[in-house]
Amino acid sequence: MAVIKVKQIKSKISCKPAQVKTLESLGLRRINQVKEHDDTPVIRGMIYKVRHLVEVIES
Repeated sequence: MAVIKVKQIKSKISCKPAQVKTLESLGLRRINQVKEHDDTPVIRGMIYKVRHLVEVIES
């Protein structure tokens, strides 16, 4: 299965609570933090919800 890297590029301050929880469930706590996840539809949906806060690095 493919692996993608998700990097937080913007702050979660002033975001909706659901978006903050989505970032936390992706494992992102601070700006410039990078986490690796399997490329699944569930993870892609979570990324789509916070697409303005994160950057995806496909490898």
